[in-house]
Amino acid sequence: MDFGLVLQTDPPASRVVDLMRRAERNGFTYGWTFDSAVLWQEPFVIYSQILAQTERLTVGPMVTNPGTRTWEVTASTFATLNDMFGNRTVCGIGRGDSAMRVAGRKPNTLARISEAMKVIRALGGGEEVDLGGGTVVRFPWIKPGAHLPVWMAAYGPKALKMTGEEADGFILQLADPYLTEYMVKAVKDAAAAAGRDPSEVTVCVAAPAYVTADDSPGALAHAREQCRWFGGMVGNHVADLVAKYGEHSAAVPDELTDYIKARQGYDYAHHGRSGNPDTRFVPDEIVDRFCLIGPVDRHVEKLRALRDLGVDQFAVYDMHDAQEAVIDAYGAEVIPALRA
Repeated sequence: MDFGLVLQTDPPASRVVDLMRRAERNGFTYGWTFDSAVLWQEPFVIYSQILAQTERLTVGPMVTNPGTRTWEVTASTFATLNDMFGNRTVCGIGRGDSAMRVAGRKPNTLARISEAMKVIRALGGGEEVDLGGGTVVRFPWIKPGAHLPVWMAAYGPKALKMTGEEADGFILQLADPYLTEYMVKAVKDAAAAAGRDPSEVTVCVAAPAYVTADDSPGALAHAREQCRWFGGMVGNHVADLVAKYGEHSAAVPDELTDYIKARQGYDYAHHGRSGNPDTRFVPDEIVDRFCLIGPVDRHVEKLRALRDLGVDQFAVYDMHDAQEAVIDAYGAEVIPALRA
């Protein structure tokens, strides 16, 4: 199992770079960031520094979207980084929840994501593509061997199906074993139905992790409060699914949708941050299901279960008051146990 670190690009950028360097020293192989131009600093500028100051880390957004930048600009940015540092990027892509809504636009459609994935992957690999209306382009400066994998974030049935049919990887932003099994199966079945080898679709589960010294009620309560924001972030996507399919639908498991009944609005000013006042509706049960909380042995046990369900990478959302401590605990105990 690979391990990734996920950060917001809050200033100073030097701290983001330092945490990524710390992650690499502790055995992490991927470095991810949010990509929301209004809320945080521009990630691609920071990727250049991360890549320059690490040796093996693969970096990318979790996730970018096809509406913030034109597709040839996105592809060129990735391709330039790969040319400079040797194919060490991955394009995570999705609808653009915060990036689009904060800028006053609607999240992108699946059809638009599908078109963008094809263009970005092809251009990033040095191929020729039609940008529309007969405008065919390729990057003349790309060297042989250029490669840009595109991983898609998904929850709903149509998005899961498209991920299996078209994406190089699947990003699932929650660590609930039941939902992971359900959604990984949907992606793999869609890949097989499309004539693809399901094993070629990389599965990445991303969620907050908080390592406690023990499993005392006080320690677990503090950890839950530090990670409760995640249920609110996921809830934004779930609310869109409920609006589309209804509260109880065979298309979306109740295990994913039931908890948002008490959700009342959302202010993106607190997006992805511990103490988010708009996530009080998230119950402890959801925090425990969606995140990894508790002593090291609990993390190892849950990660082994996720690995058995076909998860290739666990990416740690490290937005809480113990960033360095979690990176170090994973490096010293969790990652070695999963790689033993």
